[in-house]
Amino acid sequence: MPRASFTSTDNRNIELEYDHFGNPKDPALLLIMGFTAQMVAWDEVFCTQLADRGHFVIRFDNRDCGLSTKLHGVPSNSDAVIMAAMMETEMPPVAYTLSDMAADAAKLLDHLAIERAHVMGASMGGMIAQTFAIEHPHRTKTLISIMSQPGELTVGQPTQEAMELIVTPAPSDRDEYIAFAPKWQLWQSKKYRSDELSIKAAIRDFDRSNYPEGGPRQMAAIYASGSRAEGLQKLQVPTLVIHGTEDQLITPSGGERTAELIPNSTLLMVDDMGHDMPEPLWPLYLDAISKHTALVAH
Repeated sequence: MPRASFTSTDNRNIELEYDHFGNPKDPALLLIMGFTAQMVAWDEVFCTQLADRGHFVIRFDNRDCGLSTKLHGVPSNSDAVIMAAMMETEMPPVAYTLSDMAADAAKLLDHLAIERAHVMGASMGGMIAQTFAIEHPHRTKTLISIMSQPGELTVGQPTQEAMELIVTPAPSDRDEYIAFAPKWQLWQSKKYRSDELSIKAAIRDFDRSNYPEGGPRQMAAIYASGSRAEGLQKLQVPTLVIHGTEDQLITPSGGERTAELIPNSTLLMVDDMGHDMPEPLWPLYLDAISKHTALVAH
């Protein structure tokens, strides 16, 4: 697969693994995945269908995930960072922030000689996409924030069950990891989840790159970056916010508040959707995304 290599804003040599779909002459649509999730979580068929709608679709592995650069051994300070965020005290050092991750995305566009793109992120990827739009508005045609939140600790917080599960380390043994995967259905769309899908995704992800060490550093980046409310209130890019009514990991108030903050944004609350993007709902997503990106096609 292609790989973009560059020196990031935090003075680290970052390589991003990426691929793309469709015609490079079509408007670029940059996909940013969420917490510890690899770019393959953007399903290849879904990416192809987005490309068929007239987009040049780019997906990539965030730093500390997949086949992109991993910051082996760099302290996360995640527990102290989360506590500082909760207590609103001085933030301890972190390996990087969401701003650095958004800058990675901008550097990838540079590498591909793309001046402006539609930017779409899911979960933590939505947080990165929001940060990208705030800090790189001249590079952002439109923003699409999916099952995400604006960094405020009063909205979008996980249910108790979801919080307990997400902080539970997954087994390091391959067979045990695969057997553990159905537990993550807790926050998935109830109507569409299945053990077969969970196991298939677990095999794909484990065999491609299982890297639990990156999780605490990404979590620290989320909490250290704080609220984006002020920046979102000043956004002038067309924005679509998509959120599931069944989301337990980032509860619906996260999407509602994001849309409330961003001027003239469109909020799409999706019934039967949890913290995932199940295939039966793809036609709904594809129609909404295509209608949205058509607002600023060129």
